[in-house]
Amino acid sequence: MAPGGPDPELVAARAMVVVPDLSAPAPDGRDTHHLVDVLRLRPDERVIAGDGAGAWVPCRLSSAGTLVVDGPVRHEPAPEPAVTVAFVPTKGDRPEWVVQKLTELGVDRIVPLWSRRSVVRWRDERGERAVDRLRRVAREASCQCRRVWLPEVTGVMGLAELAELAGPSLGLAHPGGVRPTLERTVVAVGPEGGWDEAEQRWAGPTIGLGPTVLRAETAAVVAGTLLCALRGGVVGPLA
Repeated sequence: MAPGGPDPELVAARAMVVVPDLSAPAPDGRDTHHLVDVLRLRPDERVIAGDGAGAWVPCRLSSAGTLVVDGPVRHEPAPEPAVTVAFVPTKGDRPEWVVQKLTELGVDRIVPLWSRRSVVRWRDERGERAVDRLRRVAREASCQCRRVWLPEVTGVMGLAELAELAGPSLGLAHPGGVRPTLERTVVAVGPEGGWDEAEQRWAGPTIGLGPTVLRAETAAVVAGTLLCALRGGVVGPLA
C-alpha cells in the first residue's frame, strides 16, 4: 500500500477479487456468487481485480456479471522488510481468526507451528486440510481489506525448520523478553503452555509483547501489529 494508507481507488471500490489474468479478469464461481448474490452489486459498480502479487486493475461489473477492465494495471512494491508471524494453533476456530487478523495487518508470511507443548496436532492429511482452509481465509481477508499482496501461508513447520528459514531474524514471543524491533522480523508465538526450556534456549532471543500474559492467539496478533506498525512508521523505536 502507498505510504499513509491504501490507494483511494482501492478504498472506493465495492469489492476486490483475485484472478490469474489481469488482462481478462475472470473471477471463479465462488467469487462471482459473492459479488452478484451476496453483495448484490449492480452493473457498472466498481470492483478491483488483483493478481495477489502487487498488481491490480480497476474494473466495472457488467450486466452479465463479468468484469470489464476500466483503467490501467497498477503495481505496488512489496513492503519491506518482510514480516513473519509463526504461531502454534489452538483448538476451535481461533487459527482462522488469527490468520484473518494477521492478513488485515499486513503480515507477509504466516507459519503454523507445532511445538513440544502443542495441544492441536496438524499432521499429514489433517494438516494439509487445515492449511488449505487458512489459505482461503487469508485470500478472503485480503480481498476484504483491499490488500494487493496476498500473504504466504506455509505448511506446518517445527521450530527447527523455522529457525533454519529465518536465521538471526527469529525471536520467540515470551514474557520478559526484549522489545520488538525490525532486527527480528520473524516472531514465533508458542502454545498456551508456553515454550519449554529447551525450545527457549535453542531458538534465540525472546521477544516481549507487553506487561501482561496474553492468550496465544492474542499474542500472535499483537506480534503482527507491533512489527507492521514499526515497519510502516506508525510507531517508532524508543530513543
